[in-house]
Amino acid sequence: MDAQKLEDKLTCAICLELYLEPVTLPCGHNFCGDCIRDWWGCRDRACPECREHFPDGAELRRNVALTGVLELMRAGPAPAPDPDPAPALGPDPAPAPGSGPGARCLRHGQPLELFCRTEGRCVCSACTVNECRLHERALLDTERREREAQLRAMLEVTQQQATEAESQLKELQEQSSQIQSSACTLASVVSSKFSCLLQALEMRRTLALTDIEVAKTQALTQAQDEERRLRGHLEALAHYDRSVRDLLEQLDDQTFLQESQLLAPPGPLRPLAPLQWDEEQQLAGVESLSRLYGLLLDEGSHPRAPAEAADLGPVEAPGPLAPVPSPVCPLRRKLWQNYRNLTFDPDSANCHLYLSQQGQQVKHRHKPRDLAGPHSFQLWQVQCAQSFQNGRHYWEVRTSNHSVTLGVAYPELSRHKQGPHTDNIGRGPSSWGLCVQEDRAQAWHNGEARRLPGVSGRLLGMDLDLASGRLTFYSLEPKAQPLHTFHAIFTQPLYPVFWLLEGRTLTLCHRPEAKLPPGLQEEAAGPS
Repeated sequence: MDAQKLEDKLTCAICLELYLEPVTLPCGHNFCGDCIRDWWGCRDRACPECREHFPDGAELRRNVALTGVLELMRAGPAPAPDPDPAPALGPDPAPAPGSGPGARCLRHGQPLELFCRTEGRCVCSACTVNECRLHERALLDTERREREAQLRAMLEVTQQQATEAESQLKELQEQSSQIQSSACTLASVVSSKFSCLLQALEMRRTLALTDIEVAKTQALTQAQDEERRLRGHLEALAHYDRSVRDLLEQLDDQTFLQESQLLAPPGPLRPLAPLQWDEEQQLAGVESLSRLYGLLLDEGSHPRAPAEAADLGPVEAPGPLAPVPSPVCPLRRKLWQNYRNLTFDPDSANCHLYLSQQGQQVKHRHKPRDLAGPHSFQLWQVQCAQSFQNGRHYWEVRTSNHSVTLGVAYPELSRHKQGPHTDNIGRGPSSWGLCVQEDRAQAWHNGEARRLPGVSGRLLGMDLDLASGRLTFYSLEPKAQPLHTFHAIFTQPLYPVFWLLEGRTLTLCHRPEAKLPPGLQEEAAGPS
């Protein structure tokens, strides 16, 4: 055996000298007797090579065979130096993969105690003096802690993405259910319109229903594609999560550092694509049938047969076709599961707003009722006595006319008038609102408005889902349909708040079976 290799085998890993009175640990590693005793005197009783822990009574036995070999080696001639050592070519070779905590530098034979950030490898103290003297270096423990912190931070990001993906998946499933319900409602409306026409129009009705079915199929196909994308992203995040957790449990520093450089998280989650579903477009082709029916429905010269009257339902007089009465749609019945009976807070009402005795109705009048209180709005606004901080809640309001705004706001919503506006719902980051005007509606938040189609009917609903961070406004006449949805992370209690133009009346609709969920009875009771 080469003398240098034999000397390396007989070198103590603590003092880096030939063994002196070598002793053997229970794990099989050898050290100088004085070295291991000093080591255990200032550290826990573990092997410096393999980190195996031993009880306090672990016995150190003298290695007789190894002592004899050392005596023969010390008695023999010293190895002659190489007269012409071969020059080193290139940088030091990297340590062998999979080496344990006691791994040594293949060039210098010293423990790998540092990590060269410039070259991305573990080095010994001799390497830092020679090859890595000007490189950025760090202790192995320090480098691992920094890498662990980076991985944990990335793990939090991926977990947030997973939560957002699950929220989007839930929203996508709800939209799919709403599309199915909407398609069913549209099919019923179209069937009602065509049922009063002659048999010659039957083909047109069939084509209209086919168009709805095709549009529904296309929208649901898009929803399925989005669902597959989100599930694929969730699987990628779960795989990355498992890989990171397995890597964090890796005991070998070198393996950990090498594999951590190869581990990359999945790409960012892109926003949920809006589903291509337009109810107005589906009904556009049959609106002319209502006018045609009004022309044909001349009871004076063309009385209807009893069977036709039974199909059409009540019609008051000749003229444009009245809305076909229908039962409450499944979407609205589902929203009623979280219905809340609200009341206005009289202390918050502007002096031009008059409340009913039950606090269920408010009307804007030109003449002020009295001086404004310290907590009342200087704007034409009033808020509810109830607030919500968690759970899901739904309520409905009926307006006498357009030019009203309804929304929710944090308690910090200013009571004072700022700027030329007579309301501040949605003008800042602490409120979200829907402004209903004569020919259109606008969704407001943080001073930005999004124009929406005109609202048909005066019955409106608001669905607040604090768990998923969604606020949805609904138009309920002639059927329930969503107008706009805000997505936000709500961090404070939310109060329903309203604005009215002069002469307008707004009523909070109550349902007898509406109850507050457990834990919100006191919260929704309002200020005393």
